[in-house]
Amino acid sequence: MPLIDGCIHPYPEGDSSIRRMALTARELGFDQVVAAGGNDEVPGVLKGTIIAATSVKEVVSTLQGIPQGDGVVMVTSGDLAFNRAVIGLRRVRVLKGIQRSPKGAFNHVAAREAEAKGVAVELDLSPLVGERGIQRQRVISRYRDLLQLHRRYHFPVTLASNARSILGQRSVRDMVFLARLFDMEEGEVMGALSSLDSILSGRSPVQVVRG
Repeated sequence: MPLIDGCIHPYPEGDSSIRRMALTARELGFDQVVAAGGNDEVPGVLKGTIIAATSVKEVVSTLQGIPQGDGVVMVTSGDLAFNRAVIGLRRVRVLKGIQRSPKGAFNHVAAREAEAKGVAVELDLSPLVGERGIQRQRVISRYRDLLQLHRRYHFPVTLASNARSILGQRSVRDMVFLARLFDMEEGEVMGALSSLDSILSGRSPVQVVRG
């Protein structure tokens, strides 16, 4: 199964070209990257579209303007009602920024719905590198809670560097080490890095059996 960095931000949103970031990702052990605002004409790149909306109506309206089959559609997380509604939209593939949402924005009901619809929850690793003190601990705590839900209800998760330059990109091994901060095991990391391929191909994501 191909290993995929769930989201990067190349130029003009970031500082590095999409080709340079795709090459760096390959050097760091990834088969593919999802590039926000990018295109899939570069080898190893999946086009990513991020919808940052304040209402479900706005999400639906934006989806109508995106061609069918055009890359990976990701929606920025909101409160619980918003997230549950977004999970139910057929073309949405990833729920982003869950660590910035209110506590309780993703519960066991949303977890069951995400599993049924094949919608992944992104675990953004950039705060684990860029934040310090209480802010970093809050992200770790939130991810531990999400991991427990993932282990119980088996909805997909993705891991993303959300790098804005080649300097912010992380290797597969780096992601394994960072994920240990919230008690994610190496097999679970590999499953998360390959989950998007399963979602996009319509296959069931591989589940890691924990002893």
